[in-house]
Amino acid sequence: MKKPNILLITSDQLQAFATGCYGNPDVQTPNIDALAKSGVRFSHGISNAPVCMAGRSVLLSGQHNRTCTGGVGNVSYSGGKVGSYPLPEYPAPGRLHFPNDTLPELLQESGYRTAAIGKWHVYTWPDVIGFDHYVIPRTHHVHSAQHYVEDGGPEFVPEGWSVEFETQRAVQYIEESNGKEPFFLYLNYSPPHGPINDCPREYLQMYDPASLTLRANVDEANWFPGEHHVRVYRWDYRYYELQLPYTLGPMDYSVRDIYSDYYGNVTWMDDNLGKVLQALDDNGQREDTIVVFTADHGDNLGSHCRSGKGLPYDESLLVPMIYNHPTTLPSRVDERNVAGLVDVGPTLLSAVGIDVPDHMVGTDVLNGEVAVGVSEISPGNMAARTERFTAHVNLCDDPRMLAFFDNVSDPFQLHNCVSEDVFSDEQERLFDVLETHHGSVPILSKPDYGFK
Repeated sequence: MKKPNILLITSDQLQAFATGCYGNPDVQTPNIDALAKSGVRFSHGISNAPVCMAGRSVLLSGQHNRTCTGGVGNVSYSGGKVGSYPLPEYPAPGRLHFPNDTLPELLQESGYRTAAIGKWHVYTWPDVIGFDHYVIPRTHHVHSAQHYVEDGGPEFVPEGWSVEFETQRAVQYIEESNGKEPFFLYLNYSPPHGPINDCPREYLQMYDPASLTLRANVDEANWFPGEHHVRVYRWDYRYYELQLPYTLGPMDYSVRDIYSDYYGNVTWMDDNLGKVLQALDDNGQREDTIVVFTADHGDNLGSHCRSGKGLPYDESLLVPMIYNHPTTLPSRVDERNVAGLVDVGPTLLSAVGIDVPDHMVGTDVLNGEVAVGVSEISPGNMAARTERFTAHVNLCDDPRMLAFFDNVSDPFQLHNCVSEDVFSDEQERLFDVLETHHGSVPILSKPDYGFK
């Protein structure tokens, strides 16, 4: 009997709160919402490593970032240097990360045709870790004039917007599937990650900044640490790396403007996701396809006077986590389990009847229980998220609890009660969970990147 197809879709830097099905009163995400309504939506989906490269490595490996990469963040290579910037053009040769079989490799070995389309942003080329076919862009964040490579061929720049191009290639892949071999399609959209101004005008004009509902932890008078972060949202590397003249001029751009453009990017991504789901219907494959929608991490988006990702706040940690299969998964909302990126591989393998290897440490969240989700900000700087609480600890030179939030009475995490007696037992329990994780989950030796 043929195994079901798998369509795994991610959106880059999409906080859970920026979708209708997670309670946003303003943004329009009808396709994500419909997927959630007819599937399993986890109220508490988390990124186990809330930056791009680390989160994506966790997703593909079923392991924590320290084990599959050695604990890298968004490190990169360019011009013989390893550091935070500039971002990598393309992956390096060889297998720098992923010491064990990944999700695509295990599916490939079980007879799946495998393809990766859209943003990649891990060090290893897709074909090295189990993809038969790939169409990936440079990791530089742009939504127009994007450079791509397909299956190791020459670089090319398609006309129009990157999101529409990636959608077209995903639809083509689905239309060309023969229905006999199951496929695994890993489709990655870059929006709403910046540059949020690099987007079709209709979406940039969709939301009135003045009428949007800001999260209660956004202080409009003191909303970002500096103008630099605002320019990064608008123009990304065309500003911080290339310093293009139009990114350096006078600017009147508020947090409401950022919300408006970010939401426009979210709806743009949602519209394209809908086209891919429609292709499944048109090709007679919808009933036979497991669809998972998630994100590599969220976006602080001005909350707590922070931008970007990489922090233990819910805006950064919580991501949409939706599993949908019309024939096997009755619709429900799971409010108890903390479903992480590390759980996606084990959950999908279990769903298609493939044994989950021991090196995958995640859980089949559709049938198991995960009471505590661990997120590695860095190898010694970690957060634990439960249905109710968030604990943020430092386990390096001076082990201590940095923050503790009761997310039920304080959903916007405005009151750090770490120094109070309240919840002291829960603080101790979660500190022990993270300390055990730190001491027992191995850190992969940093790979040799080959630079002198």
